[in-house]
Amino acid sequence: MPLTAPPAPAPRITYGAVLGSPYVARLLGGTLTGRLPNGMAPVAILLWATTSGSTLAFGGLLSALYGLASALAQPVKGRLMDSHGQSAVHLPAALLNSAILVTLPLVGPYGGASLSTVLVVVGGLAAPPLEAGLRALWPSVLPDPRLRHAALALDTGTQGLLYIVGPLLVAALASAYTPAAALAITAALGLVGTASVALSPPSRRWRPERPKDRGAAPVGRLATPAVTLLFVSLAGVGFAIGAMNVWSVSMSENHQQDMLAGIIPAAFSAGSLVGGLIYGRRTWSGTATRRLIVATAAFLSGWFPLLALPTPYAATAAVSVPGAFLTIVVACAYLTTDALTPTGRTTEAYAWLILSIGAGQAAGTALAGRLAEQPLASAALPAAGAAFTLTILLAARRRLGPTGHRQHGRHRRTHRGRHKTP
Repeated sequence: MPLTAPPAPAPRITYGAVLGSPYVARLLGGTLTGRLPNGMAPVAILLWATTSGSTLAFGGLLSALYGLASALAQPVKGRLMDSHGQSAVHLPAALLNSAILVTLPLVGPYGGASLSTVLVVVGGLAAPPLEAGLRALWPSVLPDPRLRHAALALDTGTQGLLYIVGPLLVAALASAYTPAAALAITAALGLVGTASVALSPPSRRWRPERPKDRGAAPVGRLATPAVTLLFVSLAGVGFAIGAMNVWSVSMSENHQQDMLAGIIPAAFSAGSLVGGLIYGRRTWSGTATRRLIVATAAFLSGWFPLLALPTPYAATAAVSVPGAFLTIVVACAYLTTDALTPTGRTTEAYAWLILSIGAGQAAGTALAGRLAEQPLASAALPAAGAAFTLTILLAARRRLGPTGHRQHGRHRRTHRGRHKTP
């Protein structure tokens, strides 16, 4: 009998292959550029307010309101994209957001605190939903699941760089010129990056998937128990990040080393980037939900060394470990969300995921601020947030697993309808 040659192994995925795929580099670069204002605008607003004669407290309030408004508006903008397409949402949002950032230093001083507050809130509400939009584009841009897996890891791993590069760029611009100039550059970057994405063929052509079989879940139903539990759990991830940021400031004050307030979050973000790059180069066995739980357990364990109240150098090295697993947690959360989300609501679901993490981050920041003078409690908060996430995921694993996917998400749409389930 003739011998049959074994199938050739699949070629190894490289980031060169991912970035060389049509439109990928443009979409990634445009999204990162367009989202730089997320890291720049709050700092630029704070610097503008304080140099314009406002108190630090009022400047901090404006900065917080911008970020909160941007997060709260994500699901609304996600639903609008699912209904009207991406370009119809991205371009008007970017134009309004950029116009307000440029206008703020021109009219803010004349309208007093009330006008400044209104402008900042409207500017935050208008921030383009680029992150959710990009995640929704990947299936149409990269049909190969392995390339899509690597692109998602690369996309997620680079997010932390926005909050390192953005504030540094604002500080340099404000120092060399003025905070008003920093706001203008922030507006320009946001508009250019968003336009690059929104005017690209994949974004202009994109429309959400619609149910094709009669047994599909209604398009309007998004808040299933599984999706709700997943999003509630992810608030713990944001809580850990927010608490870590405040803890780094506390470390800098306790050790009288101002640079620690930036170095520790930078080490965390660097770990996230490296972890994402490693994760994206391999094809992993098991379901996304199982990987999510395992990665969350590793994310939790990475925070334990902080309980020993390490020295600054040890603390900087320590936070890179949970950072390395953050990208995996978030990437697997997106995959799980995709499997659980009804057809036609994907972008909105991604926006709720982003809001969940952002809300948790705000809560972690607020509580850590109140406990900043208690070193052990402050150091324990990131682990507490990660433990919250892991506890909910473990309790909900049956709903989030393959059975839950068939009941609520894409597997249900695939296997029900005219054809019998095998």
